[in-house]
Amino acid sequence: MFQLAQDRSQMGTELRAVVVSTLQDLMKENDRVVALEADLGGASGFTKIQASNPDRFVQCGIAEADMMGIAAGMSSEGFIPFTHTFGPFATRRCFDQVFLSGAYAGNTINIYGSDPGFAVATNGGTHTTYEDMGLMRTIPGAVVCDAADATQMEWIIRAFANLGAGVHYVRGNRKAVREVYAPGSTFEMGKGNVLRSGSDVLIIAAGQLVSDALDAAETLEAQGISCEVIDMFCVKPLDVDLVVSETAGKKCVVTFENHGVIGGLGSAVAEVLAEKNLGVPLVRHGVVERFGQVGPASFLQKEYHLTADDLVNTVTEALA
Repeated sequence: MFQLAQDRSQMGTELRAVVVSTLQDLMKENDRVVALEADLGGASGFTKIQASNPDRFVQCGIAEADMMGIAAGMSSEGFIPFTHTFGPFATRRCFDQVFLSGAYAGNTINIYGSDPGFAVATNGGTHTTYEDMGLMRTIPGAVVCDAADATQMEWIIRAFANLGAGVHYVRGNRKAVREVYAPGSTFEMGKGNVLRSGSDVLIIAAGQLVSDALDAAETLEAQGISCEVIDMFCVKPLDVDLVVSETAGKKCVVTFENHGVIGGLGSAVAEVLAEKNLGVPLVRHGVVERFGQVGPASFLQKEYHLTADDLVNTVTEALA
């Protein structure tokens, strides 16, 4: 059961700190949980795990594909590995190892791909991923999540530890983001969350942009446009039943994501609308045919048209 944060303007705990503290708790509960890092321990905070649990930590160096292979091998010996690196290095750089050594071989690899999309900021275009969910969704049996805030990230990490064999991927900022949920909120894997009711437009968002989607819905409400907002934090498996039920009666559906429009949340929802023949217009609001670049996150969010104001414009244009 979840509750919304009382003040959504507040920044929560840094997501990297949440991941670290949650893994440390899991290590106390289960001696099979291990952590692997690809030379980003300082950036991710995994050096704290190295200090607190040196026998449960593997520093793999700048060798992400090797890290995934090591994780798969540890899984085959009964361990529950959690890996971290930046989103593009956790997915496209080592996709074959994740696919074959992980999923195909029936092993477990839990992956935290950090700083997706504009969150990468000044690390630049080479470190930017607007395609990670698209890649991971193609892996049979994979679970793909996009964490909205610190509370949801903690729940996802705990859930991954109990999912059993398979590839489980969560993307999320390393730094603090605005709170969406009250502490202690719980969720259900494969189920979306209706955060706001509305009758005109269905907005389906994921990850850090859930906050902006709620902001946009408030602005649109003042303009006489009623928007329902769903947090589809689990992009695979997608909550098909919720998409179908909440699309009914709407004038249009708009997806909103810090990801390319190809392969991510927008594609997943489009597949449902087409296959179920729902007959409701869809607009995918995301990144279109662009690579990453260098800049502060706030600048990049505006540059890639991923702000609440951009979403307001998309909704009003869709209705027009």
